Amino acid sequence: MLPPLPPLPLLSLPPFSPDAAGQVDVARFFTVLAVMLLVGKFAGELFERLRQPAVMGELLAGIVLGAGFLKVIPMAPGDPLTPVFRLLAQVGVVVLLFEIGLDTELDAMKRVGAGAAAVAVVGVAVPFAAGFEYWRSGWHGYEHTVADPLTTAIFVGATLTATSVGITARVLKDLQLLHSVEARLILGAAVIDDVIGLVILGVVQGVAGGAAFSLGGALRILGVAVAFLFVALWIGLRFAPGIFAVVDRMRVRGVLLVSAFAFLLLLCALAQRAGTALIIGAFAAGLILSETKQFDRIEDRIKPVSDIFTPIFFLSIGAAVDPRVWNPLVPENHQTLAIGGTLLAIAVLGKLASGWAVPWRRFNRLAVGVGMAPRGEVGLIFAQIGLTAGILSSRLFSAILFVVVATTLVTPPLLKWTLRWGATIDEGSAA
Repeated sequence: MLPPLPPLPLLSLPPFSPDAAGQVDVARFFTVLAVMLLVGKFAGELFERLRQPAVMGELLAGIVLGAGFLKVIPMAPGDPLTPVFRLLAQVGVVVLLFEIGLDTELDAMKRVGAGAAAVAVVGVAVPFAAGFEYWRSGWHGYEHTVADPLTTAIFVGATLTATSVGITARVLKDLQLLHSVEARLILGAAVIDDVIGLVILGVVQGVAGGAAFSLGGALRILGVAVAFLFVALWIGLRFAPGIFAVVDRMRVRGVLLVSAFAFLLLLCALAQRAGTALIIGAFAAGLILSETKQFDRIEDRIKPVSDIFTPIFFLSIGAAVDPRVWNPLVPENHQTLAIGGTLLAIAVLGKLASGWAVPWRRFNRLAVGVGMAPRGEVGLIFAQIGLTAGILSSRLFSAILFVVVATTLVTPPLLKWTLRWGATIDEGSAA
């Protein structure tokens, strides 16, 4: 998830005027977009030749093109192209989750439902508790923030709970293991984890704004997310097969792809307006269309769309990073690296523990734990809220950013390495 854009009235468009259009340099936009797509694709090719997942090359390409080095990708708040590329990145992540939903069998997800819930709960609770206790204990040394240590500790713990499903899903897709028990546990847990993350995000946003903790507010956010997912699936599975059967009989070129893409966008819009995450709507859209007779052709035709938009998402994650703050040769960076290293250990070990949350079934537990490790864009959102509110110092923000980037970059090769011991193919047994 990326920070949401201000909502627009449903089915209304902003007025087009010469003044508004003049704020965006169209030639620069086309140039930046071309550079991002080409560099991202060639970096992915290089890493695949090195027998590493292509997504790792896209992330590193984003770092090179971003704020820390070449500054090609617009990231500054005052740059008129920044919200444009942020929007393109949002399209990229929902298309990726839509593809994952299409590749997911709903019955198989149901079979790992209890296991996925256990993985998610452990994967949230352990990193939060360990991160909270580490900061509250004062072991990190003195660090000035405008908030009290308890509030800062809540934010530190919260930033360690998130799981970026996009990173792991891309690796599993590249390795053609989306139909394994490990993949379904990870993807199911990541969706539940995202619902829990919405609850935590709502709480920490309230704390950042000076509001007191409200159990009722937290439960409301949780209820909305769960209710949306179930209602969307219930209605979609009843009506989508008939609607797309009619669409399939139309003769105009591209109507099936356009209809599927529009269905994805509308479900994402409904999800956000209901108060839940875009990616929950995207995943639900994929699950619904996976039950139609046209899903094979939809899956095949959505790939070119994904090839354009999904790399923008991963490049944008890398572009937000300025790695100069982690230079160990600069004495001022030593405490930042010490805090970041400790939080990284908590982040990784806390998610690894989730692989042992399902004792009643045999699978590659280490692979599941590693697959839950990347924080990605979700951790960046938590950290950005804390920095803006003054709850996190710039040093602590840089340390958390180090955790986000490190877990994102190490997960693809580690997941590929852990899967050398094999994955369990779901043959329909109960979880």
